[in-house]
Amino acid sequence: MSKLKTLAVPVCYNEGKKIGRVLDRFNPGIVDDVIVVDDASTDESRNEALKRGVTVIQHPQRMGVGAAIRTAISYARDNGFDVLVILAGNDKDRPAEIPLLLRPIEEEKADVVQGSRYLEGGKTSGMPFYRRVATRIHPWLMTRATGVKITDSTNGFRAMRVSLFNDARIKLHQKWLNAYELEPYILFKTIRLGYRFAEVPVTKIYPPKELGYTKMKPIAGWWSILRPVVLLSLGMKK
Repeated sequence: MSKLKTLAVPVCYNEGKKIGRVLDRFNPGIVDDVIVVDDASTDESRNEALKRGVTVIQHPQRMGVGAAIRTAISYARDNGFDVLVILAGNDKDRPAEIPLLLRPIEEEKADVVQGSRYLEGGKTSGMPFYRRVATRIHPWLMTRATGVKITDSTNGFRAMRVSLFNDARIKLHQKWLNAYELEPYILFKTIRLGYRFAEVPVTKIYPPKELGYTKMKPIAGWWSILRPVVLLSLGMKK
């Protein structure tokens, strides 16, 4: 186990048995605690987590993945965690790879560690063609906007020092960040503010389409992850 007190949080909305599979993949001792933030699921997601003895924080109404991550950050801060690991609740990420994310932070080389399917040693399978295109374009734009090489900025599997969020310049509680905007916002802001960034190779496995691999709508969802880069670069948002 890491010397840093580490919290892992799969965020979910109507993931059903998939959230149970995610939790079953956690080996004992890999992190100090695991909780689930449930964005007002209407299926059995909450019960799947509770059956495994995991704390579930459930939103009373659907607020968006950004709001769910914000809830995770608040829990981590309130409970004295040093590092927060966010991962998908739909079984696309591998908890066994969490130590890869933690190592640069433990070695005092990074404050934010991004998992990348595109680095040498990373893997992906089952990814739809349009996602292959979009997940290449976004990091190209993010690299140019921040001046730091990024290969997989849309990958939600990442680790962050909780102390980052004591910085008043990182304004998490803006309403426009409730959906998919929050993650690229955090990445952009922390890099631009001079915090240390690293990427490590990870695995990203997409389930068959009929099992549901995303809640993101192609046009609206991709604009959500792109607009923080645009608006922050132009100085239209803080």
